[in-house]
Amino acid sequence: MPKIPLVPVHWRFPAHPASVRQARHAVAKSLPDVLRPHLGDDLNLLTSELVTNAIRHGACREDDDLIELVLWPADGHYWLAVSDPGTGKPEVARADKESESGRGLLLVDSLAAAWTVRPRPSRGTSVIAGLSLQPTLSDLLPIRA
Repeated sequence: MPKIPLVPVHWRFPAHPASVRQARHAVAKSLPDVLRPHLGDDLNLLTSELVTNAIRHGACREDDDLIELVLWPADGHYWLAVSDPGTGKPEVARADKESESGRGLLLVDSLAAAWTVRPRPSRGTSVIAGLSLQPTLSDLLPIRA
């Protein structure tokens, strides 16, 4: 008999800055306790960056747009998809040292084992990022003071 996968967790939040904190809390709460030491901080940062970008660049607040999140484990990774109704394609920007923003996808690129941008079948865009469930060498080495 095949192994039955977990059902993905799904949320919808208003396209409002207050939703960033709510999304982080919801995602953190759904992560199994055993994975929190390994993935918690990185997943928290990924959630913040992707939801913030979706609100700022992919939604029109006056239309009461919603930001959607899906979290699921598959193929040795924990995957987070953040979707918005926008049609733009997010790209890594090279912000100069004076810029106060524009580094979100650089963080995503450095944290995620893999990430991509996909158009949604009906309307909008999804950014999907995966964190590896395998420990890295730095996770196994003791921290030296």
